[in-house]
Formats: sequence, structure tokens, C-alpha cells
Amino acid sequence: MTKNPKNIPVSWKWDLIHYRQRYDWDCGLSCILMVLPEQQRKFFLENFSQVCLEEGFGNSTWTIDLCYVLKRFEIRHKYLTATIGVNMGYSEHSYYDKILHKDSDRVTRRFQTAQISGIVIEQRQITTDALTRHIALEGPAIILTNASLLTCDLCKFNKLSTELRSFLPWKTTFKGHYIVVCGYILTLRKFFYRNPTMKDHLCMTSFNNLHDARISYGTDQDVILIYGQQNSAEFQEKAS
Repeated sequence: MTKNPKNIPVSWKWDLIHYRQRYDWDCGLSCILMVLPEQQRKFFLENFSQVCLEEGFGNSTWTIDLCYVLKRFEIRHKYLTATIGVNMGYSEHSYYDKILHKDSDRVTRRFQTAQISGIVIEQRQITTDALTRHIALEGPAIILTNASLLTCDLCKFNKLSTELRSFLPWKTTFKGHYIVVCGYILTLRKFFYRNPTMKDHLCMTSFNNLHDARISYGTDQDVILIYGQQNSAEFQEKAS
């Protein structure tokens, strides 16, 4: 039997309604739709363009923008990040080259007004153990990953490119992508997650793979912990 010193269920999964992103920029907002209660989700879907206009991010969402949307819908959360504000070191990064200069002033202001807006931000990283404990006791987590490194053991998403990369020395490109991590199996050391790129599908990846994808350069190790989801859990197996 696998030891479980954290005294949490050996396996756990939050029962979320999947939402597939409609554009190439709304993966984070699609993740929010997955964690919203039914009434708020319906309102957001019916007023999607208006909400985006009022929030002012256009078609370029940063993690801090997602926090303001969550606050708007009164979803209790905490934002963990390695960088408070904008990491200008990314200006030489091809992925951020255009959006950094366009968004930096707005994003900086949002960080500056976060505290008075009731948004909790902590400059720290989260361990895999702490992430599983949060999922078991509190709710899912919206996580920024490098999609080039993220692989699914069930649908084999990215599996071939990852296997080829282990044999061929090519550089991994950064593709920022938000997912909702919604469960785990301790005995297998696997996480369940919802990928808004996919149709209604529950993905699974190893603890190590998710760790590599979420600490990749470009992510700032951004994690949004969602709280208060106790009524939508699917209990799997109680720890003994």
C-alpha cells in the first residue's frame, strides 16, 4: 500500500463541466468557465464579449486578468507566482515579444491594484505535495503550462513529440497554455486535468510531467488555487 503521510484520499477528482476554448487566446477564460457555478457560467457565456471588453484585456489574457474575472464572479482563489508584476526578461522571448510591450502597462496596473481589489497574490512556488493536498481539501487549480511539454497518458496528446524529443536534440518551443488540474491518483503518481484545447475529455499525466510543464521558463510558475468547491466533488477512494 502506498504511504500517504498527508492524510488525504488516495485518489480524488472534481466533477467539472468541460468547456472547449473557441479561439487561440481564451484557454484561461475557458478554464474559468469550468470552475464557475452554473448560474455564473451561463451569465459569462451570454455576456462573454462584454465581460472581456469591460476587463480590458482584449484577446491577450495574463494570469492576473483571470484573477480579476474570478473576483468578478466571487470565486474565492489565491494566485501563486514566481514574479509579482511583469518579467521584462521575457522581452527577448519570441512568444512574448509582441504582447509584452502591448500589455505591460495594463498588467502592471492590475498587479498594483490587486490588494485593494481583494485579490490575494503570493510570490512563491507550490510543490506537488501541496498541490495534491489543495485539490483534495479545497478545489481544483488553474495552472499555466508550457503546452509543448504537456503530455496526456490517455489521449496520447503530445506523446509522439515528447518521445522524439528524448532521442533528437531539438529545442522545446514555449506555448503558454492554461489547464484545470482537477484530481489525482497517489498510487500512480498521476494528475487528472481538463485541457480546453480538447473536446469533452479528462486527461491524465504524471506528477513529473506536470511539474516540468508548469515550471518551464515563461510560465512564472503561475498557479491559481480555487477554493470552496466542496459541493462538486466526486469522491474516489478514502485513505486508510
